[in-house]
Formats: sequence, C-alpha cells, structure tokens
Amino acid sequence: MKLLENTQFEALSSALSVETGVCKINSRIESYSCKMAGDCKKLYKQMHDEKLPGSSPNDLQLLGRSGTLQQLGVSPTMIPTMNNLNSRSFTEEDFSKSCGTIDIISRKTLFYLISTLNASFQPDYDFSNTLSSEFSREPSLDFVIKSVESYLGTFEAYNRLKTQLWESIDREINLAECEFYSYNPDLTSDPCSEDGCLWFFNYFIYNKKMKRIVFVSCRCNSKSAESSYGEDEEMNEENLEDDNRNPFWTYDFSDKTSVNPLNPMIDLMD
Repeated sequence: MKLLENTQFEALSSALSVETGVCKINSRIESYSCKMAGDCKKLYKQMHDEKLPGSSPNDLQLLGRSGTLQQLGVSPTMIPTMNNLNSRSFTEEDFSKSCGTIDIISRKTLFYLISTLNASFQPDYDFSNTLSSEFSREPSLDFVIKSVESYLGTFEAYNRLKTQLWESIDREINLAECEFYSYNPDLTSDPCSEDGCLWFFNYFIYNKKMKRIVFVSCRCNSKSAESSYGEDEEMNEENLEDDNRNPFWTYDFSDKTSVNPLNPMIDLMD
C-alpha cells in the first residue's frame, strides 16, 4: 500500500486530535493506493499460496458482525446457520443470495484492509495474522457517519469541521462508489489494547474502481491511565536504585571479608 499525500487530510487529522481535562484523542485520516510494494508483496504471497486450498485471491472469507450496528442499537436480521457450507463452491453473488445477511469478503480485499493497517501503524504493530472475523462490512455511509458522530459529536473541533471532513473524503475517493468496512480487534495485539484506551473506531472506505482506500481511525486514551503508568515507571526506577544501593553481596572493609546472607544456611548444611 502506498500512502498518498493529502495536505487537507493531514490538517484534519491534526485538528481532530484534541486533548481535554481527562482524555487525549488521536485521529488519523489517510489515503492509500492499493498498489503492492515491499512488505505488501510478502504478505500477498503469504495469504495467497496457490498450493493451499481456499487461499486464492477470489476465495471468500466470513466477516464478523458489525460493531457499528450494535453500537447504534440496530438489530441484524436473523440469518441461517452455515453448517457444512463450503464457501469456495459459491460466487460472491450466489453466497449473498443463499445466506441472506451474512457478510463475506474476498481474500484480495481482506489483504488490502490488513495492508492498510500495517502501513498506518508500522513499525510498531503487525496485523499480518489478523482474521477476517475481526473485520465487518458496514451497511452504508450513513451508518459510518452516525457512528463517528456518536463518538466525536461532543467535541467542538469535530462539529466545526465535520462538513469539511466528509467533503474532503468525498473528493478523494467518491463516496457514492465505495464499500465500507470496519476493524473490530480482539484487543490482544493492536493499538486499541493499550492500557487506558476508552474507545476507538477504525473505518475503511474502499473504492474498487479507483483501487484506493481512505482510512479513518480515532482512539481516545485516558489521561489518568497515562499518569498511573508514569508513576509506576518512577516507582520501578526508585526500586532499581535501592537495589543498586543494597546489593545482595556486601563487602565489609573493616575485616576484609565478604558477607553473604546465605553463609549461615551453608554452615547449617555442613
């Protein structure tokens, strides 16, 4: 994935990264070309090993349930069970007709989403082993906007810039032609698993014709957690200094002999 330069996105990311008395919000709006380069090629080969069944770019993967629908209080339609269903024998259109509201994704599109995460958060995090079930397909742009506003709507910066934000994204990727995905991590190996993370969202706006993805991500961290972490670090440093001042082995210069706390036990054993 190649990060596309967009000065307006950079300005919006900075303006929407705000700090209050109790929390810090880190926002990023980035545009990526779905062009393979460097580590992307390695990941593509890893995900699409022709020798392994079900690993071709057009094979289908099940997505997770939309966290956005749950957040907004929308109940998904009941869906049929998938006992003994082999998705590889279906086209994407057939699969959707057969399985109702079950969402699927091609391995190629899944590769684009994972590569976007890697490009955005490198080198601190590696998402190469992320499962398709950690991603969801969102019903429409309207659901995405409502979800973003449910998080950021109380902040003056967003209310002042929201029109500019969505117009800028539209100019970059033509929202009318896009698919919408979200990343809902398992909270074990990603930025959202860090201590003090109060809430987060990660949306991918994908234009297949343009071969482009706009990544909209936001994370809110508690200041109190950061403060506690700093205090813990200071305590650890103080304990280390105490250990250095009081080593296990001491030396008494008055009689030129070493004093070892284990010596009495050794004498007893003798």
